[in-house]
Amino acid sequence: MSTVPSFPALSAPGATGVGSMPGTDAREAAKTVTGSLEALPHLPELPARGPGADMIGRSLGLLVELYARVEPSGWRLGDHPGRDTRRAHSWLGEDLDALEEFTQDWNGPLKIQAVGPWTLAASVELQRGEKALADPGAVRDIAASLTEGLRLHLAEVRRRIPGAQVLLQLDEPSLPAVLAGQVRTASGWQRLRAVDRGVGEEVLRGVVGALDAPVAVHCCAPSVPIGLLRRAGAAAVSLDASLLTERDDEAIGEGVESGTVLLLGVVPSTDRKLSDPAGSVSGVRTLWRRLGLAPALLPRSVVVTPTCGLAGASPAYARAALSHSVIAAQSLADNPE
Repeated sequence: MSTVPSFPALSAPGATGVGSMPGTDAREAAKTVTGSLEALPHLPELPARGPGADMIGRSLGLLVELYARVEPSGWRLGDHPGRDTRRAHSWLGEDLDALEEFTQDWNGPLKIQAVGPWTLAASVELQRGEKALADPGAVRDIAASLTEGLRLHLAEVRRRIPGAQVLLQLDEPSLPAVLAGQVRTASGWQRLRAVDRGVGEEVLRGVVGALDAPVAVHCCAPSVPIGLLRRAGAAAVSLDASLLTERDDEAIGEGVESGTVLLLGVVPSTDRKLSDPAGSVSGVRTLWRRLGLAPALLPRSVVVTPTCGLAGASPAYARAALSHSVIAAQSLADNPE
């Protein structure tokens, strides 16, 4: 059995962003992220620029020998690269240029994000108009193409930032719906058949296991299949902490005790009055006590994040939310009990 790459050790209390940031200025976003997140900066995504900068479009742009274009109904696979693919490549290059500028001489963990195979298949249509998720062969083609694209992307990030210990975050917000048969057909009138959990795990494991980087899987939906993600090889699971229930306790406890890191979204991702940072993580301490986990595990098992991406926030709030996450993580480190 292959060894799962470990989550990188952090030199400061763990805090990071989920991915997206407000605005359209790549340099400003990179400056904010690298200036705010000392322990785990990330490659910003700026969906306000339009199709190709959104999470689905950016990840479709990573595919190898598969191409997509924007139709009135959304993203659809095509047989050759077009304007939308070129635009996705251009914006990703612009974002990497900006991140490279602000990470000169960087040595340490760095997070990049891409959409995982199941959410990608649930979000893009085949040429004939149905969701790719409806075709098991198309799902496997997307997974294989994405895997190769991610290999190239990881190599490019490492070339630009040689000191980076790269952590890959796979965004899978649609995974619970995929497994529960809740993804609507392209027409919207019906729902696609549920994907067997064994198949869901197998496809994810194929992607994760083929990459030479630790993988965190992010899902900001209820009923995250934490155990499935762990078995698929995820070194970390990223969750909206406000959506957790006692039904998740066993999977969380088993994950922490086996070394899985939790990226817990506790800071609101849209503009609102922020509470005291220590108060933001009080629920994390409550969870720890309820599970009977050792307090000493908490600082090295939890990374504090906003509840989701910050694209819908104002620039000022996005900066405040990242800083708040860092202070909240420090609070956990100073007082885990």
